[in-house]
Amino acid sequence: MAIFRKNTTTDTTSATSTAPAAGFDAPTSVLEDISGDYTIDASHSRLGFSARHAMVTTVRGHFTDWSGTAHVDTADPAASSVSLTIKAASIDTGSADRDGHLVSADFFDAETHPDITFVSTSVARDGADWAITGDLTIKGTARPVTIEFEPTGSAQDPFGNVRIGFEGGTAINRKDWGLTWNAALETGGVLVSEKIKLDFDVSAIRNA
Repeated sequence: MAIFRKNTTTDTTSATSTAPAAGFDAPTSVLEDISGDYTIDASHSRLGFSARHAMVTTVRGHFTDWSGTAHVDTADPAASSVSLTIKAASIDTGSADRDGHLVSADFFDAETHPDITFVSTSVARDGADWAITGDLTIKGTARPVTIEFEPTGSAQDPFGNVRIGFEGGTAINRKDWGLTWNAALETGGVLVSEKIKLDFDVSAIRNA
């Protein structure tokens, strides 16, 4: 999604005008082949989620402490792999009280199950897009999840690192992992939706 978009407004106060520059977020591509081993740069990536609250609004959050690796094989996409480890206690929704409830036994039970993990079991590619299927483990329960990704480009940063970027997302039912806590509303419905949307914005650095 564009952060800054091209201004198409015509300036009628001047006989001449300067053509707008290319979009700020235009993707770059320094690699013809992105195959290789990568370490995910969590400080420039985001693992986010959103859920409906009280049936009227959406609460969004992310995890601040996580790590991951990836092997990319463009010639044989099935040989690619991804592995993530997320600290459940690092959840951040912008509310200390809500975060405290989420890490409690009602939800993640982070004291007993400190890690959320994802380990790929299969990878497929359709044109530029990738589909990564793997086991997502929460509170000791592992269930398969498929995440669709699209590439956002490759670049070399000022420090000599070669980077690749991907954006993706999926939706899950939290009850499938034993996250069943809820509260009924007097007007009908429940406080927290069962459906959780996951979104990923990933930057990975190719290993030397």
